[in-house]
Amino acid sequence: MGKKETAFNDMVRKMRKEIFGKGPERIFTHFVENMAVTTMYGIQTPTEKFIAQTQEGKKVVHSARTQMIQDLYKEQVPAGMEELVGSKLLHLFSDVKVEEDMAVSVFIFEKPIETTE
Repeated sequence: MGKKETAFNDMVRKMRKEIFGKGPERIFTHFVENMAVTTMYGIQTPTEKFIAQTQEGKKVVHSARTQMIQDLYKEQVPAGMEELVGSKLLHLFSDVKVEEDMAVSVFIFEKPIETTE
């Protein structure tokens, strides 16, 4: 993984830790054209794991994890993210697989992301 991917992961982890009180245990990002595709594992807090023991609880955790993160990125892009990739963030698509304790986020930027590797 390159320096740009590592720096991007650090920004995503920091924001999620600030929002949810816990960042992902493992995180991987791949840049593809104008997208950053980020997969995260070990994302849930102990409280979320407890809530997710029921079907209704799974829906609550899923909704909070997906909608909340999308709303927050609309309000404020993490400091330095757009500078790092050299482009403005246009959209964020995010989904969570509660049972697997994982999430995927696809960041869509205005221009292709330059990679040196």
